[in-house]
Amino acid sequence: MWISRFAAALALISAVLHLRIGVADLSGAILTGMAVLVPRGSVVFIRTGKIPSEFRPYRLQEFSMTDTFAPVTTHPLEPLTPQEISQASATVIREQNLTSAARFVYIELDEPSKDELKQPHTDRRAFIVLRDRDAHATFEAVVSLTADSVVSYHEIVDAQPPITLEEFLQCEDVIKADPRWQDAMIKRGVTDFSLAMVDKWASGHTTESDNPGGRRLARPLTFVRSEAQENGYARPVENLVVTVDMDTMEVVDVADTGVIPIPQTPGNYLPGLYERPGNVPEFAQQRAPMKTIDITQPDGPSFTVDGHYVEWANWRLRVGFTPREGLVLHDVNYLDRGTLRPVVHRASLSEMYVPYGDPGDSQWNKNVFDEGEYGLGVLANSLQLGCDCLGEIHYFDAYVNDQDGQPIELPNAICMHEEDYSIGWKHTDFRDNLGQVRRNRRLVVSFFATVGNYDYGFYWHLYLDGSIEFEIKLTGIISTGAIEQGQIPEFGTLVAPGLYGPHHQHFFSVRLDMKVDGERNNLYELEAEAVPVGPENPHGNAWRQTKRQLTTESEAQRVADPLKARTWLIANADKKNKLGGHIGYKIEPSGAVALPLAQPGSQQARRGGFATKHMWATPYAERERYAAGEYVAQNPGHDGLVAYTAQDRSLEDTDLVIWPTIAAHHVVRPEDWPVMPVSHVSLHLKPTGFFDGNPMLDLAPETPKSAGHCCS
Repeated sequence: MWISRFAAALALISAVLHLRIGVADLSGAILTGMAVLVPRGSVVFIRTGKIPSEFRPYRLQEFSMTDTFAPVTTHPLEPLTPQEISQASATVIREQNLTSAARFVYIELDEPSKDELKQPHTDRRAFIVLRDRDAHATFEAVVSLTADSVVSYHEIVDAQPPITLEEFLQCEDVIKADPRWQDAMIKRGVTDFSLAMVDKWASGHTTESDNPGGRRLARPLTFVRSEAQENGYARPVENLVVTVDMDTMEVVDVADTGVIPIPQTPGNYLPGLYERPGNVPEFAQQRAPMKTIDITQPDGPSFTVDGHYVEWANWRLRVGFTPREGLVLHDVNYLDRGTLRPVVHRASLSEMYVPYGDPGDSQWNKNVFDEGEYGLGVLANSLQLGCDCLGEIHYFDAYVNDQDGQPIELPNAICMHEEDYSIGWKHTDFRDNLGQVRRNRRLVVSFFATVGNYDYGFYWHLYLDGSIEFEIKLTGIISTGAIEQGQIPEFGTLVAPGLYGPHHQHFFSVRLDMKVDGERNNLYELEAEAVPVGPENPHGNAWRQTKRQLTTESEAQRVADPLKARTWLIANADKKNKLGGHIGYKIEPSGAVALPLAQPGSQQARRGGFATKHMWATPYAERERYAAGEYVAQNPGHDGLVAYTAQDRSLEDTDLVIWPTIAAHHVVRPEDWPVMPVSHVSLHLKPTGFFDGNPMLDLAPETPKSAGHCCS
């Protein structure tokens, strides 16, 4: 009786506010904090008794019935709330009459255009990618959350969206039930299929039959545990590749090209397992713990947070998150003696590509685009204080969607803290032994994603000297292969008897929508040039820095040259600094400074075109956000930056987007097994003429501390 009265009351409120809420779904549960979506994206709540289980993950603010229905002001770049995700999916289902065959791949904020951001009010919208399994088709939708209506809905022809979490799980069950796969496992002595691990590798583009307009494909690989929780990557099933149609969830092909014995040497990393005899490497026991390091800030951190807006020292920025890119930074500005000066409009990882260099039957097709084929945001870890992050931490939760279009909470997906970063500047006058020293700090905003065997940490560092660093930490477990006992792999490194790690590379494309002190920027290449001996250089010691403007997209496709100290400067097009020079930020490449080694004509070369250059530049275009293209799965190639820059547009005095490529060249070491020590690659943005001197000159000295410590 009470439930029916509550449902009737809710229906009345819904009718008054022109809402569409499925009251029938509320039966059998007593609700509290149930979100009611009202025009212009504001939220009110009805306070009652108990939260149903499906809403417990969401930490929703509650309001009583006396609270106002006035619209809540939301910044246009705030990520979608869980309520908005539910509203977006419900709206498109209702207006397009979608069936359960329509699966929601991504639901994310449809970011306002730059012109819209300048307006006092913007339409709050969601961007949606769907896959209709029955129609074997991919669709995009834009939903106005403000008007609670579908703005656009259309099919994207010849396009496959990323593999979803739902497909990950269903795919494994389908493979394990296939008689051909079972026969192949039995040939290798495996009869307990529950111990098999199926890793969902994307299909690549092996032949024209893989074209994205046809079947929706994946080509998973199999590994075997000897017991639960054991590291299954120690036992790869070589020469067995399964092709699955993920629309119909059927096994299309099982390619078994010959039995190689499954390695039997354990390679465990979990305590309680790695101490067992025979493990590689073998440790009898865990070492004694080291002395505790406590990082405390008794006065609290130096940053302040309002929603996703952050102020720290002189930096001002917004933290964003998408299911594909993961962590995004918006509106990165520096407060320079009272003047707020823009540096970057939007900073993100646009793609990461991992091609393998082993021609073996189950190895050669390993060429994965972890962002475009899976999505980094949906694979984000929940970070833990004292383990993933250390110090006074502020966490941002993130929300993605399941394939029914409902929100999934990722608690503590983003970690933010500040770190001491050693000496910022220092000098001692040897004449009187008087010295001055200031310590540097950095604001760290990070997240971690687990993509199958590998784990990647993505860190944005903002420093007191005005510099910015993007760092990638690579760890996790190498992708492995099996080899006959006693053989040495030619295209990899032996890490245990019968087990090897194939050579591979990682390429990370960073997208920097620059705004250096204004919207119009130019791009220059800087190099060191030795001057020949002659009138200009009579003593043979002279060298100069050259500066060449890159005026078109074709000119801006550049390869790093450390022998010439080659860097790139993004400079304001309309003003000069007090010394008459460019106001700019310089990009310094780091990492291996490597290029892809796949041969021309290979699918690796066709699909990973962005990795062939260390620097690309384009004029801003709203839909050009991904270095390998918007729809990467089964894409035959020549997309993304290769297609964008084929227009050879002008880069002069324009809204400039910079696409640096960071490389990690991985020849596996025995020390990388069974879990990799962290490897680092990074990219640096340094102010160059942006300031009129050392921006840290006004830093206050640290307070000396007693008990033998230098500074507090």
